[in-house]
Amino acid sequence: MLRQKITPPEVASVRSSSKGKLRIIPLGGQEEVGRNMTVFEYEDNIVILDMGLQFPEEDMPGIDYIIPDTHYLRGKEKNIKAVILSHGHLDHIGAAPHLLPLLNWPPVYASKLTLTLVKKRLEESNLTKYLKAREIQSANETLVFGQMKIGFFEVSHSIMDALGIVIQTPFINIINLGDWRYDLDPVSGPKTDFSHLAKWNTKTAPSVLMMESLGSTTDGSQLSEREVLNNIRNIIVKAPGRIIVGAFSSMIERVGQLINVAEELGKKVALDGYSMKTNMEIAKEIGYLKFKPSTLIDIKNVHDYPPQKIVIICTGAQGEDRAALMRIANGDHKWVKVEKSDTIIFDSSVIPGNERTIQRLKDSLYRQGADVIHKEIMDVHSGGHAFIEDIKLLINQVKPHYLLPIYANHYLLKEAAKVAESIGFPKERIFVLDNGSVVEIDEQSLRISKEKIPIEYIFVDGLGVGDISNVVLRDRQLMSADGMFVIIAVVDTQTGRVKGEPDIISRGFVYMKDSKDLLRQARKKIKETIIQSTVPGAEINWVYIRNNLRDKLGKFLYVKTRRRPMVLPVIVEI
Repeated sequence: MLRQKITPPEVASVRSSSKGKLRIIPLGGQEEVGRNMTVFEYEDNIVILDMGLQFPEEDMPGIDYIIPDTHYLRGKEKNIKAVILSHGHLDHIGAAPHLLPLLNWPPVYASKLTLTLVKKRLEESNLTKYLKAREIQSANETLVFGQMKIGFFEVSHSIMDALGIVIQTPFINIINLGDWRYDLDPVSGPKTDFSHLAKWNTKTAPSVLMMESLGSTTDGSQLSEREVLNNIRNIIVKAPGRIIVGAFSSMIERVGQLINVAEELGKKVALDGYSMKTNMEIAKEIGYLKFKPSTLIDIKNVHDYPPQKIVIICTGAQGEDRAALMRIANGDHKWVKVEKSDTIIFDSSVIPGNERTIQRLKDSLYRQGADVIHKEIMDVHSGGHAFIEDIKLLINQVKPHYLLPIYANHYLLKEAAKVAESIGFPKERIFVLDNGSVVEIDEQSLRISKEKIPIEYIFVDGLGVGDISNVVLRDRQLMSADGMFVIIAVVDTQTGRVKGEPDIISRGFVYMKDSKDLLRQARKKIKETIIQSTVPGAEINWVYIRNNLRDKLGKFLYVKTRRRPMVLPVIVEI
């Protein structure tokens, strides 16, 4: 793990006569939580920071996740000198298996844990052999690409080996912390302090702070790891039965601490959830976690020990359908059923958009008599993102010349700007960007260009990447909202008349046994529409018939029901 802080070189060591221009282009992460990817372009050199994914929203049925749109980089692959990954969370590395091949496999720079997690994701697609991995072993390392010099510094987050970067150019210094927080009372390592970054703001080369802003509406400061761990330890000590902890699989350090507490108290730990077990194996393999092998047991063996000797750490605190905690709550888990003596801890924050799902999960566990403990009633979780007072402290420590709030929904970026203004930061030196915005910096100024890079949603659905268009998604939304109405009509190719009665299939629209009158009227409308769509003696336009059926029946059904099912006409020609 990185423990050293970078000491910036003297600005005088960088040429100041360059007439180049630095461009900063976010391809994601400025209008949503996730999909983080930023392009830094100076002369003929391009450096990319992060390749993250975004989890789908509730109105995106069937979509696995969304990745950044890299059309801007097409034809510039030879200029890409490095992809730097700040840390191992999926919103920063999850798109790498899809994007690295598209960009002709540029070198990837990251810390040990981050690279190991990337390699694991590439293994799933048999792509590991193409990866050009460059491990950053020390925060004192410097990368040089033309007149861009890149240094690193350690960042406190909810995963080990998180890095911030400094991009030094002849006339500007860019500071990007990735995801960050303060921990002024850490379980291990030094207190978080970013004051050393103030050295990058000089008269000849002012600094730009690109500040992750997800917690910009939450008052106070983020809890320390020590306080959270002490609270959870007290719960484990007093619990009458089993402890079940729902946590993010990426919270490797926290899970490691929980295993150590259980080991100290003479308890056995069962890990459940594929990503949870995989990440813990990776961290232990590279020496980042240390505990006795005998402390861990297989989930199927939890009944071999008294309940008060068992701690289960599992995925699913976000209410994911097939994750371990949801299966336990639903009674679908093969080895674990909820018992009234169980204490269930939600050691996680709520990802925006998951509120209702998580509430249903909590309700289910409460109904089954378990003692449920979550952030709303006790401090059992500290997130990886800074709050309002942390943001104020950061700005006062770093003292940047310019501020760019990043990595959050637009309103959170605007709120971060307000926090900065509240402590006297000049409004005219704060810039809130969109995805595809182009920031241009030269020796005279920093400005947002009138140029805007088009950014589209790139959906990943199963094995398909980018083959799900907005039209397809809209169709799925339509079907999920009002169902579908399938028409099957046999039509005489000579006369254009319908043979017999059209068949109708309704799915998610109406219950056919209770809608006989509506279906009778619909069949009549189908026949009339087909007759009106043909001219006696003329060649039949089957495409026109199908389109006309879709339009006319759609309007008819809306008038009758005030619903808009997807109408799918099937014409059988005889």
